[in-house]
Amino acid sequence: MSIGKSFDQSVSYYDNWMKIAIPGYEEIFSIALELIPFDHNEAVTVLDLGAGTGLFSELVFGKYPLGIFYLVDLAPKMLDIARERFQNHKNQFNFIINDYRDFEDNDRFDLVISSLSIHHLADAEKENLFRQIYLSLKDTGVFINVDQVKGETPAIQKMYWENWLKQVREKGAAEDQIQASIQRRKEYDQDASLEDQLRWLSEAGFVDVDCIYKNFFIGVFFAQKH
Repeated sequence: MSIGKSFDQSVSYYDNWMKIAIPGYEEIFSIALELIPFDHNEAVTVLDLGAGTGLFSELVFGKYPLGIFYLVDLAPKMLDIARERFQNHKNQFNFIINDYRDFEDNDRFDLVISSLSIHHLADAEKENLFRQIYLSLKDTGVFINVDQVKGETPAIQKMYWENWLKQVREKGAAEDQIQASIQRRKEYDQDASLEDQLRWLSEAGFVDVDCIYKNFFIGVFFAQKH
Protein backbone atom coordinates (compact mmCIF):
# COMPACT_ATOMS: atom_id res chain seq x y z
CA MET A 1 0.00 0.00 0.00
CA SER A 2 1.29 3.48 -0.83
CA ILE A 3 1.98 5.89 2.00
CA GLY A 4 -0.74 8.25 0.74
CA LYS A 5 -3.38 5.51 0.83
CA SER A 6 -2.17 4.36 4.24
CA PHE A 7 -2.67 7.80 5.77
CA ASP A 8 -5.98 8.24 3.97
CA GLN A 9 -7.21 5.23 5.94
CA SER A 10 -6.67 7.17 9.19
CA VAL A 11 -8.44 10.33 8.03
CA SER A 12 -11.52 9.84 10.24
CA TYR A 13 -9.50 10.03 13.45
CA TYR A 14 -6.21 11.60 12.34
CA ASP A 15 -6.51 15.01 14.03
CA ASN A 16 -7.37 13.61 17.43
CA TRP A 17 -4.75 10.90 17.05
CA MET A 18 -1.98 13.41 16.37
CA LYS A 19 -2.82 15.31 19.54
CA ILE A 20 -2.53 12.08 21.50
CA ALA A 21 0.44 10.58 19.69
CA ILE A 22 2.83 13.54 19.64
CA PRO A 23 4.58 13.96 23.01
CA GLY A 24 3.96 17.48 24.32
CA TYR A 25 1.77 18.38 21.33
CA GLU A 26 0.60 21.79 22.55
CA GLU A 27 4.03 22.92 23.75
CA ILE A 28 5.76 21.72 20.60
CA PHE A 29 3.51 23.68 18.26
CA SER A 30 3.42 26.71 20.55
CA ILE A 31 7.22 26.86 20.33
CA ALA A 32 7.12 26.32 16.57
CA LEU A 33 4.83 29.34 16.20
CA GLU A 34 7.05 31.47 18.43
CA LEU A 35 9.95 30.85 16.07
CA ILE A 36 8.26 32.49 13.09
CA PRO A 37 9.89 35.92 12.95
CA PHE A 38 7.53 37.92 10.74
CA ASP A 39 5.11 40.66 11.75
CA HIS A 40 1.57 39.38 12.33
CA ASN A 41 0.19 41.78 9.72
CA GLU A 42 2.40 40.54 6.90
CA ALA A 43 0.88 38.60 4.02
CA VAL A 44 3.47 35.84 4.32
CA THR A 45 3.65 33.09 1.71
CA VAL A 46 3.69 29.68 3.39
CA LEU A 47 4.48 26.25 1.96
CA ASP A 48 3.32 23.29 4.07
CA LEU A 49 5.02 20.04 3.05
CA GLY A 50 3.14 16.87 3.95
CA ALA A 51 0.32 19.10 5.14
CA GLY A 52 -2.15 16.31 5.88
CA THR A 53 -5.40 17.75 7.23
CA GLY A 54 -3.87 21.20 7.67
CA LEU A 55 -3.32 21.21 11.44
CA PHE A 56 0.03 23.04 11.32
CA SER A 57 -1.19 25.48 8.67
CA GLU A 58 -4.23 26.27 10.79
CA LEU A 59 -2.01 27.27 13.70
CA VAL A 60 0.16 29.44 11.46
CA PHE A 61 -2.94 31.00 9.90
CA GLY A 62 -4.12 31.96 13.38
CA LYS A 63 -0.94 34.01 13.76
CA TYR A 64 -0.81 35.28 10.17
CA PRO A 65 -4.41 35.83 9.01
CA LEU A 66 -3.28 37.58 5.81
CA GLY A 67 -1.02 34.74 4.75
CA ILE A 68 -1.18 32.83 1.47
CA PHE A 69 -0.81 29.08 1.98
CA TYR A 70 0.19 26.19 -0.27
CA LEU A 71 -0.56 22.76 1.21
CA VAL A 72 1.14 19.78 -0.43
CA ASP A 73 0.36 16.14 0.35
CA LEU A 74 0.13 12.74 -1.33
CA ALA A 75 -3.09 11.78 0.48
CA PRO A 76 -6.18 13.21 -1.29
CA LYS A 77 -8.58 12.49 1.57
CA MET A 78 -6.31 14.28 4.00
CA LEU A 79 -6.33 17.37 1.79
CA ASP A 80 -10.12 17.13 1.51
CA ILE A 81 -10.28 17.66 5.28
CA ALA A 82 -7.91 20.60 4.90
CA ARG A 83 -10.18 22.11 2.23
CA GLU A 84 -13.13 21.87 4.61
CA ARG A 85 -11.05 23.42 7.38
CA PHE A 86 -10.28 26.49 5.29
CA GLN A 87 -13.45 26.68 3.19
CA ASN A 88 -14.16 30.24 4.35
CA HIS A 89 -10.74 31.41 3.15
CA LYS A 90 -10.53 29.87 -0.31
CA ASN A 91 -8.59 32.79 -1.80
CA GLN A 92 -5.76 32.24 0.68
CA PHE A 93 -5.37 28.48 0.47
CA ASN A 94 -4.08 26.30 -2.34
CA PHE A 95 -4.11 22.49 -2.23
CA ILE A 96 -1.65 20.40 -4.21
CA ILE A 97 -1.86 16.60 -4.41
CA ASN A 98 1.72 15.71 -5.20
CA ASP A 99 4.95 14.21 -3.96
CA TYR A 100 6.79 17.16 -2.45
CA ARG A 101 10.11 15.64 -3.41
CA ASP A 102 9.28 16.89 -6.91
CA PHE A 103 8.58 20.53 -6.11
CA GLU A 104 10.82 23.26 -7.50
CA ASP A 105 10.15 26.90 -6.60
CA ASN A 106 12.94 29.41 -6.20
CA ASP A 107 12.84 32.51 -3.98
CA ARG A 108 9.09 32.27 -3.58
CA PHE A 109 8.19 31.57 0.05
CA ASP A 110 8.65 33.43 3.30
CA LEU A 111 8.07 30.31 5.35
CA VAL A 112 8.25 26.57 4.75
CA ILE A 113 6.73 24.33 7.41
CA SER A 114 6.42 20.59 7.84
CA SER A 115 5.28 18.33 10.64
CA LEU A 116 5.74 14.60 11.10
CA SER A 117 6.36 13.95 7.42
CA ILE A 118 9.97 14.27 6.26
CA HIS A 119 11.08 11.31 8.37
CA HIS A 120 9.34 9.11 5.79
CA LEU A 121 12.08 9.93 3.27
CA ALA A 122 15.39 8.13 2.84
CA ASP A 123 18.37 10.07 4.15
CA ALA A 124 19.59 11.10 0.69
CA GLU A 125 16.08 12.33 -0.09
CA LYS A 126 16.02 14.38 3.11
CA GLU A 127 19.31 16.01 2.15
CA ASN A 128 18.03 16.84 -1.31
CA LEU A 129 14.74 18.17 0.06
CA PHE A 130 16.54 20.49 2.47
CA ARG A 131 18.47 21.92 -0.48
CA GLN A 132 15.22 22.40 -2.41
CA ILE A 133 13.62 24.11 0.58
CA TYR A 134 16.59 26.45 0.90
CA LEU A 135 16.25 27.45 -2.75
CA SER A 136 12.48 27.90 -2.45
CA LEU A 137 12.78 30.48 0.32
CA LYS A 138 13.19 34.21 -0.07
CA ASP A 139 16.41 35.65 1.36
CA THR A 140 14.78 36.30 4.75
CA GLY A 141 12.93 32.98 4.70
CA VAL A 142 12.62 30.44 7.47
CA PHE A 143 12.08 26.67 7.55
CA ILE A 144 10.42 25.12 10.62
CA ASN A 145 10.22 21.34 10.79
CA VAL A 146 8.52 19.39 13.57
CA ASP A 147 9.75 15.86 13.07
CA GLN A 148 11.01 12.61 14.50
CA VAL A 149 14.55 12.08 15.73
CA LYS A 150 16.33 8.74 15.80
CA GLY A 151 17.82 7.71 19.12
CA GLU A 152 21.60 7.92 19.17
CA THR A 153 21.84 4.34 20.41
CA PRO A 154 19.53 1.31 20.20
CA ALA A 155 18.87 1.65 23.93
CA ILE A 156 17.78 5.28 23.54
CA GLN A 157 15.59 4.40 20.57
CA LYS A 158 13.99 1.60 22.59
CA MET A 159 13.35 4.03 25.46
CA TYR A 160 11.69 6.54 23.09
CA TRP A 161 9.17 4.05 21.79
CA GLU A 162 8.47 2.31 25.07
CA ASN A 163 7.70 5.71 26.59
CA TRP A 164 5.50 6.58 23.60
CA LEU A 165 3.50 3.38 23.92
CA LYS A 166 3.01 3.93 27.64
CA GLN A 167 1.90 7.53 27.13
CA VAL A 168 -0.63 6.91 24.35
CA ARG A 169 -2.23 4.08 26.30
CA GLU A 170 -2.44 6.25 29.42
CA LYS A 171 -4.17 8.91 27.31
CA GLY A 172 -6.83 6.38 26.35
CA ALA A 173 -5.91 5.82 22.71
CA ALA A 174 -7.83 3.03 21.00
CA GLU A 175 -5.71 -0.09 20.60
CA ASP A 176 -6.55 -0.46 16.90
CA GLN A 177 -5.28 3.08 16.28
CA ILE A 178 -2.11 2.35 18.23
CA GLN A 179 -1.46 -0.80 16.21
CA ALA A 180 -2.18 1.00 12.92
CA SER A 181 0.34 3.67 13.89
CA ILE A 182 2.94 1.06 14.80
CA GLN A 183 2.40 -0.64 11.44
CA ARG A 184 2.82 2.67 9.57
CA ARG A 185 6.00 3.32 11.54
CA LYS A 186 7.42 -0.08 10.62
CA GLU A 187 6.55 0.34 6.94
CA TYR A 188 7.37 3.98 6.29
CA ASP A 189 9.49 5.63 9.00
CA GLN A 190 13.16 6.32 8.23
CA ASP A 191 14.17 8.48 11.17
CA ALA A 192 17.48 10.34 11.10
CA SER A 193 19.63 11.40 14.03
CA LEU A 194 19.57 14.92 15.43
CA GLU A 195 23.18 15.46 14.38
CA ASP A 196 22.55 14.37 10.79
CA GLN A 197 19.46 16.54 10.37
CA LEU A 198 21.24 19.64 11.64
CA ARG A 199 24.27 18.93 9.44
CA TRP A 200 22.12 18.47 6.34
CA LEU A 201 20.38 21.79 6.98
CA SER A 202 23.72 23.56 7.33
CA GLU A 203 25.10 21.88 4.22
CA ALA A 204 21.98 22.98 2.31
CA GLY A 205 23.08 26.57 2.94
CA PHE A 206 21.04 27.66 5.95
CA VAL A 207 22.98 30.12 8.13
CA ASP A 208 21.21 29.71 11.47
CA VAL A 209 20.25 26.14 12.33
CA ASP A 210 19.13 24.55 15.60
CA CYS A 211 16.82 22.05 17.22
CA ILE A 212 15.11 24.52 19.51
CA TYR A 213 13.07 21.99 21.47
CA LYS A 214 12.97 18.24 21.82
CA ASN A 215 10.54 15.94 23.64
CA PHE A 216 11.85 12.38 23.46
CA PHE A 217 11.79 11.57 19.71
CA ILE A 218 10.09 14.77 18.49
CA GLY A 219 12.19 17.82 17.65
CA VAL A 220 11.38 21.37 16.56
CA PHE A 221 13.98 22.32 13.94
CA PHE A 222 14.62 25.93 12.95
CA ALA A 223 16.60 27.01 9.88
CA GLN A 224 16.99 30.57 8.60
CA LYS A 225 18.26 31.24 5.08
CA HIS A 226 20.22 34.46 5.71
